[in-house]
Amino acid sequence: APKDIEAESFRIIEEEMGSHAFSPEEFNIIRRVIHATADFEFAKTIVFHPEAIRRGISAIRAGCDIVVDVAMIQAGVSKPSLASFGAGRVLSFITDSDVVEEANREGITRAIASMRKAAKVAPTAIVAIGNAPTALFEVLNLIDSGEMNPSLVVGVPVGFVSAVESKDALIAGDHPHIAARGRKGGTPVAVSILNALLGLAKSR
Repeated sequence: APKDIEAESFRIIEEEMGSHAFSPEEFNIIRRVIHATADFEFAKTIVFHPEAIRRGISAIRAGCDIVVDVAMIQAGVSKPSLASFGAGRVLSFITDSDVVEEANREGITRAIASMRKAAKVAPTAIVAIGNAPTALFEVLNLIDSGEMNPSLVVGVPVGFVSAVESKDALIAGDHPHIAARGRKGGTPVAVSILNALLGLAKSR
């Protein structure tokens, strides 16, 4: 049965992890990321701002929106879990015609343009970036300019160009965040973190 497979996977992860310094809520998130990726390195690279989990759970329970950089993350987030808290939506703007038009007109990436739209549509949403470092850099710019005040920033873009730097910039700041140092990250990591937060919000 699917639940039995998941339970056995979690047991194996807990056994191989051994002792650790994560809080129960942090470990819940770490365990789900490892479950999705089969990569124990995330136990060493994921960073939690002290207010991150509390802010994320509070926002979810208040029915906030979740802004993501790509539709694949949008597809992976548990819609029934999110709907149980109210009218919260998972929003991805990267393929919107006005975003594409702005990106072409301004000579910027669609990821940047999509975050500028997000700042206007859902400035206090949870923001999850799993693929585009330029989106994460733009979120930080929008926070600095006062145009955006996300409840939480999940910054886990994957890649070789600017991914490391964008996450380092997020971690260096004081805005509530969950991030993954280094090159690794991506859609499965972002989805795992969001669904783990949804699960924690429900369990409370």
